[in-house]
Amino acid sequence: MLTSVQKRIYLSPPHMSGNEVNFINEAFMTNWIAPLGPNVDGFEKEIAEYAGVSDAVAVNSGTSAIHLALILLGVEKGDTVFCSSLTFVASANPILYQGAVPVFIDSERDTWNMSPDALERALIEAGLRGKLPKAVIVVNLYGQSAKMKEIITLCNMFGVPVVEDAAESLGSKYYGKKSGSFGEFAIYSFNGNKIITTSGGGMLISNNTEALKKARFFATQARDQAVHYQHSRRGYNYRLSNILAGVGRAQLQVLDERVALRRAVFERYVKELRYVPGLSFMPELEGTHSNRWLTALIVAEEEAGITSEALLESLASENIEARPVWKPLHLQPLFRSSLYYPHNELENVSEDLFRQGICLPSGSNLTEEDQMRIVNCIKRSLSIKV
Repeated sequence: MLTSVQKRIYLSPPHMSGNEVNFINEAFMTNWIAPLGPNVDGFEKEIAEYAGVSDAVAVNSGTSAIHLALILLGVEKGDTVFCSSLTFVASANPILYQGAVPVFIDSERDTWNMSPDALERALIEAGLRGKLPKAVIVVNLYGQSAKMKEIITLCNMFGVPVVEDAAESLGSKYYGKKSGSFGEFAIYSFNGNKIITTSGGGMLISNNTEALKKARFFATQARDQAVHYQHSRRGYNYRLSNILAGVGRAQLQVLDERVALRRAVFERYVKELRYVPGLSFMPELEGTHSNRWLTALIVAEEEAGITSEALLESLASENIEARPVWKPLHLQPLFRSSLYYPHNELENVSEDLFRQGICLPSGSNLTEEDQMRIVNCIKRSLSIKV
């Protein structure tokens, strides 16, 4: 058996409320085991109410939700779709599913998210070529909302719809509005590492209720209304199971508490490490309220005397799971031929963040004792007296 010192500390483990089993038992008692059912209906309604939008469609992943959004926006082979570069590959893979061409947009330093400056240049150039994108996918990284006012304004000027990838930002706010309530469509993820989880799952949300009716149709194999099984459109097996939706309903009940706990984890890191040379934390844009899904920070080698990679190795040696910031998609082999717009002529912000950034364990069930173990490991690695 591992001692407390050897115990594995995970980056972002699930945190159950205890009420999940009641929703699951109800599904078993009523025999609603197959996909769809009262928990799915209830989860959709409750998420829509929480986000302040008209409707929601529960699906089996955030990736599926993005794919459905692109289908609804008419993205087809040969079209272009702009996408944040500093994100997980799932944000962009659905572009490829549709045979479309991704164009990647750099970050800016205030939020680490999509640069309005880079986006504006990309839209202007696309307009001059006569080939505006069919959509812009904006990612809210690690719980921090992008500069949605600027981005929405730009996209409206060019008549391009926005898909808000809020997979990591459920529970965050942007000028008082819930993350995910911007753009034509938005998506959430309930993967096992997210702030609330259904083990695996996602949600597509929008104020366009007619479009979401079509999403339900496509997500259930595009079955036509007929006594026999008839299909006139290509469909997908994307719906969420009634059992997992029950887990989500219980998790949603404690979402605000989970946000408060994650923010408390972030504040403890800041309190303990704010004066350590070479370390700086991901900022929170004025007017926003991040769920602080993950605590991310920059390790400036010249000041810290250590690289981010070496610090990650030090944490790993003490059985502490930490990760680099996402590798920008324009640097991924899969997208080596894709067009990319940097923040400006002198700055590739996403590349700087990838080179210097790390994410620390941030679970809402992280104990103060375990957090101090992480803090002390960092201090020792930087030759700071503990």
